[in-house]
Amino acid sequence: MSAVEAKLAELGLSLPEVVPPLAAYQPAVQSGQYVFTAGQLPMVDGKLLLTGKVGAEVTPEEANELARTCALNALAAVKSVAGDLDRVARVVKVVGFVASATDFTGQPGVLNGASELLVEVLGDKGVHARSAVGVAVLPLDAPVEVEIQVELTQA
Repeated sequence: MSAVEAKLAELGLSLPEVVPPLAAYQPAVQSGQYVFTAGQLPMVDGKLLLTGKVGAEVTPEEANELARTCALNALAAVKSVAGDLDRVARVVKVVGFVASATDFTGQPGVLNGASELLVEVLGDKGVHARSAVGVAVLPLDAPVEVEIQVELTQA
């Protein structure tokens, strides 16, 4: 078991199976020392955990938890191409999308769920730059979508 997966277990979490693509793309690709994930939805066992807009059908607290799930799915996608999460030198960038009610402005708080999970799991290697974007709708009516970019150590 890798050190990262041991840390996940210590936190009571486990790395899920990679979420299969919903269309014509790959869950993650590697270019040089970088891995770029596709946007990851809050899917568990092939099912979206909640649907709807944050600030309407979904509370900010629920959305924060969903963002954590998205980050876990992103780590699974990274592992699928890197082979081992211990190769992560650092998370470089996180981009999060929040399907928002028209008056909802708490996107950064929602995305803190993903950011905090990455730091809990990876320590200083999980500290990253981030964008939190409010959007009208996401695929499958998901409330949150997260993509990450990581730098790998040499194999």
